[in-house]
Amino acid sequence: MFKIHETGSTVITEILAGITTFVTMSYIIFVNPSILSNTGMDFNALVVVTCLASALGTFMMALFANYPIALAPGMGLNAFFAFGVVMSMKIAGQPVTWQMALAAVFIEGAIFAVLTLTSIREAVMNSIPKSLKIGISAGIGLFIAFIGLQSAGIIVDNQATLLGLGSIRNNVPMMLSLLGLFIMSVLTAWNVKGALLLGIIIITGIAAGLGLVKIPESFVSQPPSIMPLVGQLDFSLIAEPDFWVVVFTFFFVDFFDTLGTLVGVCNRSGLLDENGSLPRAKGALMADALATMAGAAMGTSTVTSYVESSAGVAQGGRTGLTAIVTGLLFVGAVFFTPLVGIVPAYATAPALIIVGIYMMISLRDLNFDDWTELIPSLLGFFMMPLAYSIAVGIEFAIVSYVAIKILTGKFKDISFLMVILSALFIAKEFLA
Repeated sequence: MFKIHETGSTVITEILAGITTFVTMSYIIFVNPSILSNTGMDFNALVVVTCLASALGTFMMALFANYPIALAPGMGLNAFFAFGVVMSMKIAGQPVTWQMALAAVFIEGAIFAVLTLTSIREAVMNSIPKSLKIGISAGIGLFIAFIGLQSAGIIVDNQATLLGLGSIRNNVPMMLSLLGLFIMSVLTAWNVKGALLLGIIIITGIAAGLGLVKIPESFVSQPPSIMPLVGQLDFSLIAEPDFWVVVFTFFFVDFFDTLGTLVGVCNRSGLLDENGSLPRAKGALMADALATMAGAAMGTSTVTSYVESSAGVAQGGRTGLTAIVTGLLFVGAVFFTPLVGIVPAYATAPALIIVGIYMMISLRDLNFDDWTELIPSLLGFFMMPLAYSIAVGIEFAIVSYVAIKILTGKFKDISFLMVILSALFIAKEFLA
């Protein structure tokens, strides 16, 4: 069904990859509820909904597109949902409730589904030049490594220079992260299967032995009811123009975050075809759209493809079986949330750094002799971590690509769709 052997993978490799992806992104099980609960949503119900929405979206990705990509409520999108919409916005003179925000997310997902059926999303994805896809893939890698360095405490805030080196003195979590990075690097160099997962388990074990991680009295818990969140969508503001501004914002960020993630992960795993296009793109995009609609109906913010899927790809995951394993672990996490919760951020941080390095290898395929291809690609590469947004990186890459090609007279290299996208990005920045 998943054509495992045709991709050069094995069942064991796919299973290990699925476990690695889950462990790397399992933080969302607790981070998403902690963000969304600020709106008044039930925290315990959010834990279960986060698991179920992630599992459903990941299963659809496996079955619709046969890709090793997991989905979950998107970071950034959940923060915008809570702090940018519900807690700070008024529409028609009344505060926006979380029920109204869920309605906006549902509509955004429905628009996505329609665009996917008309092949517009697929056309946008396949219109991006190969050089930009390389830059996007590597940029996501730099972004992931940057997040890992932050989680490890290696890179910290600095008032004078924005960023600085964290202090290792008496900083046991940072030392454990560096140890984890060393272990994972050596295991990866020796081609040990499950190197990242083994590193995460070792560091978590050491942290537990040092008393840095509290071992729960029971690893199993009864999942709370999700009824406080299910079916609570409120469409009462649908006729208000400002409501559609919210819908568009969710739509824009989700569209280009998903596009960047799919292109980046699939490019690095060798899943793009010889033209740089994504086979079965429609299935992958439909999975993303339907997962967003289902997530909103269950009671969570936008569900989207996760860059942490690269951790599983780095372990050899190439098919939907990787995603199936990840999805099953999300289902199981509903009953084992105390166990999932003991894995500290500094144990998974080294895995993100390794994955980021893995994805940046794609820069070797970039044509460094053509400045009209090189500059836009590297602008996207740098802007993703510096702006802390995949979507912003894609904006800079596309707009600069079109502008430089026009100014150097290379009109034949630009597709009509790229020109339209550039115009939309520029208009967004000046009209927002």
